[in-house]
Amino acid sequence: MGLPEAAPRKKHHHRQIDCEGFLRDDGLWDIDVHMVDTRTYDCGYDEQHRGGVIKAGEPVHDLWLRFTIDLDFLIHDVQASSEQTPFSICPRAAESMRALIGLRIGWGWKKQVRERVGNDRSCTHLMDLLGQLAATSYQTLHAALEEREAGREARERPPIIDTCIALSASGEVVKNRWPEYYTPPVNEESQS
Repeated sequence: MGLPEAAPRKKHHHRQIDCEGFLRDDGLWDIDVHMVDTRTYDCGYDEQHRGGVIKAGEPVHDLWLRFTIDLDFLIHDVQASSEQTPFSICPRAAESMRALIGLRIGWGWKKQVRERVGNDRSCTHLMDLLGQLAATSYQTLHAALEEREAGREARERPPIIDTCIALSASGEVVKNRWPEYYTPPVNEESQS
């Protein structure tokens, strides 16, 4: 079904983000994110870069980001590349992403990212891709995490519980899948 029909309009910008997750032969995981921005009109940013004009349909941004992680979401390696950018200085930001090696993707990691890669050394768009990368990491590792957890004697509360409406501790999915962590909903009538 998708969205309802839109009002008459003219496209100006297209951002395409492609995310992929891979199990490596060495047991680590690669999460690749690729972003391309294009415009439907010519635009200029830097007179000394790309001839001063980025033609309609040419990438304004063509950025790549790869994290190599383990099953505990520890970042072992980071590779970034800024193939096309609006300013000649932009590709320098890709190297600053390597400062994230050693962090663990999880609660609070974006704060640690900002501490390690300040705004004056980073790229807004590479930083924006970190959310996509984190989500793709979890989706990629999900089955392996479930398999590891099933083999443990004492199961821990899955960290995915209470992260969305479907996985609410008081919802049917948790009740059926992880009954030991199910919390009955508070009856709103008893509170009045």
